[in-house]
Amino acid sequence: MRHHTSTSRDRPGCVLERDTGGPVSAPSPKHADGGGTTTLITDLPYGPRAATVAREAVAVALHGTEAQLLDDARLIGSELATNAFTSGNPPLVLCVDRRSPAVGGLEVEITVTDGGCLRHALTSPPAPEEEAESGRGLFIVEALADAWSLTTGAHGTRAWCRLTRVTGASPTGTP
Repeated sequence: MRHHTSTSRDRPGCVLERDTGGPVSAPSPKHADGGGTTTLITDLPYGPRAATVAREAVAVALHGTEAQLLDDARLIGSELATNAFTSGNPPLVLCVDRRSPAVGGLEVEITVTDGGCLRHALTSPPAPEEEAESGRGLFIVEALADAWSLTTGAHGTRAWCRLTRVTGASPTGTP
């Protein structure tokens, strides 16, 4: 059994366990402000299946959310996992934090880490050739996420993004 440690401002030092079966999510207790956080952490295979496993894990973490947010998050998770596999080294780890603030809405943070690479972090993604079959992953993340970052190093790489959805009343008469 592997142990994963997740540290956040809401749950410092929380330890999550999983066996070889699949991802696990652990809900945090409700906070004084009425919001809550759920975190899913899972190892990704170091290979072409990393993207598929990331999409499936994000779907588990965000079960029950609006379709557009789920689609965006699954695509981002897939792109970050693919980048980690193609540019980094093992191990690959996916973390999805789902926060429901008391004021309404939803905040999702997706992080993929890997064992590092020798390339330097980019301040913005390079433009792929028009006919290129790859190289658009960070453009997709940048277009869909409210915030994102990429930190690279020889001993570890971290790609992170945040998606925020604010709950609001829809106009009367709108389905």
